[in-house]
Amino acid sequence: MYNLEKEKEKYFQLGRVIKIHGYKGELVILLDTDTPEGYANLKSVFLNIDDSLVPYWINTIRINDKLAIVSFDDISSRDDAIRMLKKEVYLPLEDLQTLTGDDFYFHEIIGYRVHDKHHGDIGIVEDVLERPEQELLRIMKGKKEVLIPLTDDMIRKVDRKQQVLHIITPEGLIDLYL
Repeated sequence: MYNLEKEKEKYFQLGRVIKIHGYKGELVILLDTDTPEGYANLKSVFLNIDDSLVPYWINTIRINDKLAIVSFDDISSRDDAIRMLKKEVYLPLEDLQTLTGDDFYFHEIIGYRVHDKHHGDIGIVEDVLERPEQELLRIMKGKKEVLIPLTDDMIRKVDRKQQVLHIITPEGLIDLYL
């Protein structure tokens, strides 16, 4: 087992167990990824059990859109499966699929400079705030915090080599902060 707080930077949350499937212990995992089919051959995952990452070996996995129906080695009954409901599912960062072009993982852009088409250099990405209604880039421009909604329409280019995120913000948004 791995302590989640101590090891969190080495793992990413792939999804969450949302319900039971059938009576033989299969679980339905909601995958938090744009490319769920890329995880169709997983051999194991880690479940967050009381803030510890516990490894589970996968017997079978079927992907249907953003849902994965999974049977695990150690879960073979409905009662076993019930204990796994609402558990977060993690994978080591090295198991992340490589993204190219303008697709990126939130943790990947922490530390990137942000360059707006109209305002130029805005600052450095300190964090990506994941809110139910909208993800936000939290950027620091000196001592000022700038929050920008993260939408596909705003992203112009992700320059991994120079670590720059090029964006186009709506008129007046940056002026609210600066």
